[in-house]
Amino acid sequence: MHDFKYKNKQLYCEAVNISNIAKKVATPFYLYSYNTLLGHFRKLQKAFSPIKPLICYSMKANSNLSICRTLVKAGSGLDIVSGGELYKALLVGCDPKKIVYASVGKTEEEIRQAIAKQILFFNVESLPELELINKVACDLGVIASVALRINPDVEPKTHSYITTGKLTNKFGIDFDTAYGILQNRGKLSHVQFNGLHMHIGSQIIDSQPYVLALRRIVGFIERLRKEAIRIEYLNIGGGLGIIYSEEKPQTADEFAKKVLPILKNTGLKVILEPGRFIVGNAGILVAKILYVKKTPLKNFVIVDAGMNDLIRPSLYGAYHEILPLEYKTQNAKRLPAGKAGNAQYDVVGPICESGDFFAKDRILPKVIEGEFLAIMSAGAYGFSMASNYNCRLRPMEIMVKGNKFYTVRKRDSYVDLVRKDVILEFLK
Repeated sequence: MHDFKYKNKQLYCEAVNISNIAKKVATPFYLYSYNTLLGHFRKLQKAFSPIKPLICYSMKANSNLSICRTLVKAGSGLDIVSGGELYKALLVGCDPKKIVYASVGKTEEEIRQAIAKQILFFNVESLPELELINKVACDLGVIASVALRINPDVEPKTHSYITTGKLTNKFGIDFDTAYGILQNRGKLSHVQFNGLHMHIGSQIIDSQPYVLALRRIVGFIERLRKEAIRIEYLNIGGGLGIIYSEEKPQTADEFAKKVLPILKNTGLKVILEPGRFIVGNAGILVAKILYVKKTPLKNFVIVDAGMNDLIRPSLYGAYHEILPLEYKTQNAKRLPAGKAGNAQYDVVGPICESGDFFAKDRILPKVIEGEFLAIMSAGAYGFSMASNYNCRLRPMEIMVKGNKFYTVRKRDSYVDLVRKDVILEFLK
């Protein structure tokens, strides 16, 4: 569910007509709904209230400071994967004891920074990483807290690029290796093993892979307990799917009903790491139609946003619903081409790549140059994966709360494009 709705054929975000925003600021821009963002976080809180988990929003989905601050103020912790995300997490006032740190490739400097800030723990992905954390903690004269990221080897039924819980993926540690590490934990004098972590993938719409993975991990924990190896935290990761097209993902309540029976009697402190579930449908990308190009085989809608702004369709073949900000006819969007003034288009951007598209053979109401389109469900992995490819300016980000809108990130300028470039002296 989200707060982007039509009123009198005009697309609104909460109580703001998006067309009015598009006429006041330059396109393209990302637009976020404060109410949707907070609503999805609270749905997870409510669904899992029987075990009172620590919910750590996954910053990689969208690390805009206002988005992160909104969630931190609501009680969220943060799941980070880099030194840059640690910096931003602290900047928005997140309690370090509510920060968990993943990533298969943490550098020594990143580890040093996180230990110095006394984060809750690292999600450790390999034995060499664990040994480096132990070394850095020894250098600093402290004990570093860690959770082993277990790779439970389950098929999450999602896109291969965002599958993370199979043994063929680069993530996590298999059960046998993890068991050996914990048996020999005494050799790592500056590491405290606080928990286990799993994250099996992203955009998962079925609870079965979670249930299977959790049963395997809980069984492993029981085995450890019999050998007096104490585990305090179980971090079950994130990856809950959202509706992009015709998916029927589990709701927070449905997911909780499946996994709570497994978690309730473990005596463990539970952590969740949702990202897309919270922010995905809280954001859209608004673009202006530059040209409508007709060829013997195709109709193209060329917009002023490109794959540099939203790469998911190019990278994953991902589907995003595309809607006009204003409908000329009522209820036309579900009708086939030729009905109610609809037509079939490829919606493409200005980038010099054939892979620069948002949709192919998409049925839309007939559009004209100068009109605006909303690319839906773009709050997660939209701006966070944006680039300056083709020397394009990354778009501004706007947040709506009630009947007002606010800029939460300014658009890049041409000066930003060259700010860190250097022309060598001998070239001048």
